[in-house]
Amino acid sequence: MKTLDFLNLNETRVANVVSALQQLLADFQIHYTNLRGFHWEIKGRGFFVLHEKFESMYDDTAAKVDEIAERILMLGSTPENKFSQYLKIARIPELSGVSRSSETVEHILNTYKHFIAEERKLIDLANEANDTVTADMLTGYLKEQEKMVWMLIAFSTRNCEHK
Repeated sequence: MKTLDFLNLNETRVANVVSALQQLLADFQIHYTNLRGFHWEIKGRGFFVLHEKFESMYDDTAAKVDEIAERILMLGSTPENKFSQYLKIARIPELSGVSRSSETVEHILNTYKHFIAEERKLIDLANEANDTVTADMLTGYLKEQEKMVWMLIAFSTRNCEHK
């Protein structure tokens, strides 16, 4: 028995969705690790606000990693689970030693820019495959990310050191 048979989804049409979800999973895993590093290494102006914010962001990212992996499983595939593989396919750069608030915020904004673009493409793929559940999941991500972009820009305009 195949899960897709019960979900009324075509395996061939869903294959592109699964592939894009695998890519998104790798990117989210690297983003999670970067956020942990920012949380540990942040110094200077904005420390108290950002230290706490990064923790809530990596907790949220961990939940999304699990949700993406489970969606891949529901669509009849197996999510990647090795960081060595994530590093090979991720489009988010792995970072370390970033401790200035302006740099951390800039990296996060660039990551969200990437996620927003990729999730919009993935929503289109999901809609083409009649996979409304994946499209809905990603629409929720977009809503949260767009708000976070707005908030980070508002924060950085006032609180981050300028280059």
